[in-house]
Amino acid sequence: MSNTAIDPAALAAELIRRPSVTPKDEGALDIVAVTLEELGFACHRLVFAEGGGEPIHNLYARRGAGRPNLCFAGHTDVVPPGAREAWSFDPFAGAVRDGELCGRGAVDMKGAIAAFLAAAQRYLDRHEAGVAGSISLLITGDEEGPAVNGTKRMLEWLDGRGEILDACVVGEPTSAVTLGDMIKIGRRGSLTGRLTAHGVQGHTAYPHLADNAAHRLVAILHALTTTELDRGSEHFPPSTLQVATIDVGNPASNVIPASAQAVLNIRFNDRWTGETLKRWLAERLDALGGHCTLDVTVSGESFLVPPGAIGERLAEAVRRVTGNSPEFSTTGGTSDARFIRTCCPVAEFGLVGQRAHQVDERVALADLAALTEIYQTFLGLYFGSP
Repeated sequence: MSNTAIDPAALAAELIRRPSVTPKDEGALDIVAVTLEELGFACHRLVFAEGGGEPIHNLYARRGAGRPNLCFAGHTDVVPPGAREAWSFDPFAGAVRDGELCGRGAVDMKGAIAAFLAAAQRYLDRHEAGVAGSISLLITGDEEGPAVNGTKRMLEWLDGRGEILDACVVGEPTSAVTLGDMIKIGRRGSLTGRLTAHGVQGHTAYPHLADNAAHRLVAILHALTTTELDRGSEHFPPSTLQVATIDVGNPASNVIPASAQAVLNIRFNDRWTGETLKRWLAERLDALGGHCTLDVTVSGESFLVPPGAIGERLAEAVRRVTGNSPEFSTTGGTSDARFIRTCCPVAEFGLVGQRAHQVDERVALADLAALTEIYQTFLGLYFGSP
């Protein structure tokens, strides 16, 4: 066990200084692994490169051999900062300014990783005789990217070893306005459709001799975006369809395009599955007529984990530390919880997400300290030994 107390802000700052934009690691997992090894965790570094892309670095760490095995899952990869000149500070300096830790990943989600490591140390220091079970961490470098060589592959690796996760907390920034106001117990599914409308190229002065693919695409998109998918369900808001891109690729003002493309994304609730949405889209396109093609990918199905031992104990930890009674929610985008939920009960809880992925991303030091205390309290509630 390390004799030096982990300062979650200092550890998060050290992680921020590693510009680990997906798929780069830049030494971020080295920092996590060294810290965990000092706490007595056995660390396994896993590198996957399925699909011919750059290798993705991952880490699984565990202390203890018994059950239950409580896992904390997260990611050290971050989204690109964008134009540096738009930031009022260096996005990878990890500086503290006006009581806030500044930098890319402060909120999503290097801050939460640092908070859990600090919480684990404090909890283990109070229970030197051991924990009635195991604490593990599943940390990937491929959450913000394609999510092919990260958590999904790590879970397959664990299954091959016969290693079981009994419950998992994912440290995504789930809080909406104030720390502790929201816990995620499910997520909507995500379907992306790449739609191409086909026509016949021609001169804009002679439209009767052509078939304008752009007109067909606009009509299709209008029909899709003005149709109500559903009105939500008990635990989910209504499903939504949004057009992400439209591209004709035609630089000439006097040419009718022969093809036009659009990308649409549907975030769907538990009234749908990826397959039922595919059928709905095919039926709508058939009814509208005309020549078009649609390529569909589903990156995740909707799921719900009813509040149970993990969600209720997280909520109680939040109440004890902050006084808030968190809402159990399924809002937001996808996360790696969509993979973990097939293995064990999972809930997501972390920092306030308003500044995630934004220019000048930053987190209040007070929130980092409170999150550490919440995680520590949760460990005590979960293992029955405060």
